[in-house]
Amino acid sequence: QVSLVESGGGLVQAGGSLRLSCAASGSISSINAMGWYRRAPGKERELIARISEGGMTNYADSVKGRFTISRDNAKNTVYLQMNSLKPEDTAVYYCNALSWGDDYWGQGTQVTVSS
Repeated sequence: QVSLVESGGGLVQAGGSLRLSCAASGSISSINAMGWYRRAPGKERELIARISEGGMTNYADSVKGRFTISRDNAKNTVYLQMNSLKPEDTAVYYCNALSWGDDYWGQGTQVTVSS
């Protein structure tokens, strides 16, 4: 079992920055990859960034060049640095851990970008 706790959401003006954190606990050694998803009002949940166990990253086109996913293995924490935020980035952001085919989710954190 893996538990995930997100933090760092909030309200920011367009063009601003936020950093989300996701602290993992439990069976940390079983995690193959971690990622960030978001669900905007009226839209499907989408994967926006992922980092593999080996440190490889990939991003959705909508956030490429603006968002950066990283991790601190010593703290069992994954981060999402979000720069140049746009109103369309407004969503609930969820941390995800993939562990041998099982998905684990955090509770979500709201990010609101005002124009």
